Amino acid sequence: MTAPFTRRAFLGTAGATTAALGVGLTTVAPAAARTAPHKPDPRATLSPLPLSAVTLLDSPFRANMTRTLAYLKFIDADRLLHTFRLNVGLPSNAQPCGGWEAPNVQLRGHSTGHLLTALAQAHANTGDDAYAAKGRHLVAELAKCQAAAPAAGFTPGYLSAFPESVFEQLEAGGNPWAPYYTIHKIMAGLLDQYRLSGNGQALDVVKGMAAWVEARCARLDEQTMQRLLHVEFGGMNDVLAELYLVTKDPAHLRTARRFDHEEMFGPLSQGRDELAGYHANTQIPKVVGAVREYEATGEDRYHRIAAFFWDTVVHHHTYVIGGNSTEEHFGPPDELVCRLTDDNCENCNSYNMLKLSRLLFMHDPSETAYMDYYEWTLYNQMLGEQDPDSEHGFCTYYTGLWPGSQRQGKGGLVSAPGSYSSDYDNFSCDHGTGMETHTKFADSIYFQSGDALYVNLFIPSEATWERHGVHLRQETAYPKAESTRITVTEGEGRFALKLRIPGWLGARGRHAKIRVNGAATGVKAEPGRYATLQRHWRKGDVVELTMPMAPVWRKAPDNPHIQAISHGPIVLAGALGDREPNTFPAIDPRSLRETGEPLRYTARADGAEVTLMPFAEVHHQRYTVYWATPAPRQRPRLLAHYALDGTLKDTTGKWPDAVLSEGADFAQDGGVGLNGTGGHVVLPRGLITGLDELTVAIRVRADSLTNNARLFDLGFNRRTFFYVNSRTGSGRSRFSMKSYGMDGEDFVDATGTLPVGEWLHVAVVVGGGSAVLYFDGAEVGRRDGLVMSPLILGATSQNFLGRSQDTRHPYLHGRVRDFRIYSHALDAAAIGELHASQS
Repeated sequence: MTAPFTRRAFLGTAGATTAALGVGLTTVAPAAARTAPHKPDPRATLSPLPLSAVTLLDSPFRANMTRTLAYLKFIDADRLLHTFRLNVGLPSNAQPCGGWEAPNVQLRGHSTGHLLTALAQAHANTGDDAYAAKGRHLVAELAKCQAAAPAAGFTPGYLSAFPESVFEQLEAGGNPWAPYYTIHKIMAGLLDQYRLSGNGQALDVVKGMAAWVEARCARLDEQTMQRLLHVEFGGMNDVLAELYLVTKDPAHLRTARRFDHEEMFGPLSQGRDELAGYHANTQIPKVVGAVREYEATGEDRYHRIAAFFWDTVVHHHTYVIGGNSTEEHFGPPDELVCRLTDDNCENCNSYNMLKLSRLLFMHDPSETAYMDYYEWTLYNQMLGEQDPDSEHGFCTYYTGLWPGSQRQGKGGLVSAPGSYSSDYDNFSCDHGTGMETHTKFADSIYFQSGDALYVNLFIPSEATWERHGVHLRQETAYPKAESTRITVTEGEGRFALKLRIPGWLGARGRHAKIRVNGAATGVKAEPGRYATLQRHWRKGDVVELTMPMAPVWRKAPDNPHIQAISHGPIVLAGALGDREPNTFPAIDPRSLRETGEPLRYTARADGAEVTLMPFAEVHHQRYTVYWATPAPRQRPRLLAHYALDGTLKDTTGKWPDAVLSEGADFAQDGGVGLNGTGGHVVLPRGLITGLDELTVAIRVRADSLTNNARLFDLGFNRRTFFYVNSRTGSGRSRFSMKSYGMDGEDFVDATGTLPVGEWLHVAVVVGGGSAVLYFDGAEVGRRDGLVMSPLILGATSQNFLGRSQDTRHPYLHGRVRDFRIYSHALDAAAIGELHASQS
């Protein structure tokens, strides 16, 4: 049973290295009650120290930023301007870009917005005018394109690299590729040029675009507006609300609220998780916008939407590295391992989740959860998305988590999971957010509020706190070292230094230690809280914060026998070289050994020694993050038994009743009748959890045969299952099991198919790497050398009789009864006895 949720429970665990109660990357361990109710303030409680006030020192963060800065200086702005100019009839001799910026790709223009933001951040953080100069050139040329729009037949204020007619298609009910998404990126980049580089022309251009958006949307009724919001629109509400906060023009806020997508905002405002099936990065930016609208309006509903979304995604949809989604879409809550592929964790999603975390933290700094997540995802996913061997900081699109995934090579139009971007032939959304991510590492290390300075991230850096005339220097090898050292290098005064005490410290009940000028302070350093050092600070004062780290095994919520391992805030991955496992490598957690090198371990997996190292550092080779850990010993027993002869009860007394669904009903002469048009039996969740061998048996009478109708199907989705069907296209019955990321499936074909109109006892026995299929006590099919173990399936959430996981498949027409699961592999004699006892 899970404990009540609070954000403060983030990354805390109840137990030692062998038993972390992981839910995704988080946990639901009990947390201390708040000392008093806390209400966030629509006026941000905190503000970050500006990028201009923070300098990164040598570290992996500075190395990543340096590579991206080289790309910003290298890239030819006129090549990105090419399609903007041609769109309004202005001349251009530039070489066209490829990838998502090619002249025939609907999303062309979005990368220019990302580039504008990255240049502004680079200028603000480094002071190098070369970045501002390139930004000024881009803004000036975009202004010319905007001015030329009316002559090209477009509405005044329009600025894009594709014709305005795309918006007519959208408003007419079409589904063009995300036109407002591109508009948002351009507007956001222009606004950043104004805010961070002081470019007044950029503000004029973005105000013109806002006026165009207002005119475009104002003539649409609410129904039409809500319909077009089904097409990805980025953070239009975000940039328009932020523009309102700059200009105080009510038109900007009014237009921002036209982009409130009630299909998403309604359930979130009521605390309902209805995310399954939705495209993840379509939803996250609009929720980021909800925080901006909260700031602009003070309406609590916007904060509820954003806070509940963050809680839900982080605690129920997030993988151990901090990312979310499979093939860009959310799945059901807490179903993660059953959806692992090469296409997990789109990097744009995490980029936007960090934006959301940062904004929520500025309104509610009472706990560390927002910045705990920020740190975790920054170190484990975002830092590792960039190729360290690339001079220009190329990034991946996905961060795959299926065992054997890799980051390598160059990608074109996102042609392969894990492939890196390139100079001019990719320009995916993740290439764009990568430019931004790796130029803003300095923006969330330090925050200020009145006479308090918050230290949130332990990244080597120097900071100037202008409000108090104080200069600080943070020196650390964290997370390869357990401590960080903060020195007052200039200035003095009385203020509070607030240090984040990470929630992950609670994983082993450890406590941070704080020393000032070598002496213990007595200040309480509780995981999940900020430790406050209030004193008169002088030049030369030194604070040392030590955070003990140790390995923690983290269980997946949908399969406790699939686990990941972390050390402090770092997820460790197995470096596999060229080896591509077919499924989760089997690891012995007891074999984990330190190597003497920070954050390096060895362990025994699949009978060989493997090196575990920080996930972000594994490049140009295959890896695994999730491991199969041994199943508990179980005594051989009947695990579940549904006789289905007038009762839906499990005769073992362990499981809830089965449920008859969509027309299934008890037959007068025995069993449950299935009509073939929807009728099926729903069994409880988790029936086969923790079994590395098992036997499943059922009695079935097929009244007609259709291909792919299931006798039973235990699983999560159409790519994670354990089933026997009535007939395949080859005219045979088949047993099959599979986990989502597997290339193929383990299966056994029978010598024939089910008879029609006759009762048949069907059993499948799986264990020891083999599967055997029986009809009426006789073996009809066998396969040795299975790729996966049933242990991989986990706590299956959808368990059916007469229905497939795949809703496209037909339902079984006939009857079923006497469904059994045994916790062990019955031998042939026992199967014969089982058949005979019920014949």
